[in-house]
Amino acid sequence: QVRLVESGGGLAQPGGSLRLSCTSAGGSLYGYAVGWFRQAPGKEREAVSSIIVNDNKAIYADSVRGRFTTSTDNGLSTVFLQMNSLKVEDTAKYYCAITYGLSFEADSGTWGQGTQVTVSA
Repeated sequence: QVRLVESGGGLAQPGGSLRLSCTSAGGSLYGYAVGWFRQAPGKEREAVSSIIVNDNKAIYADSVRGRFTTSTDNGLSTVFLQMNSLKVEDTAKYYCAITYGLSFEADSGTWGQGTQVTVSA
């Protein structure tokens, strides 16, 4: 079973940027698709992005398209989420998980522990 670890969350001002990382504890993610998801207090978890690690094809939720970019490192063991033009409504705990292909359907056995992103002036 793939084990994923998120990092990089923190506090940002509206309009600012943060970069999240999702690292595989077991090594390469070659052949996998990895998604980012987020959950704000009192709300359901929602999909943010998904990327096929070894060809960089990606999809995005409408709410983040054009502001967020997901990518992978050269070693194919880490997936990034570059978040620009942050809004207060981006405040949430962000999680990564293996997805079933290029989709927003997560393998529920691969959720990481999450990393908190807070956007506030």
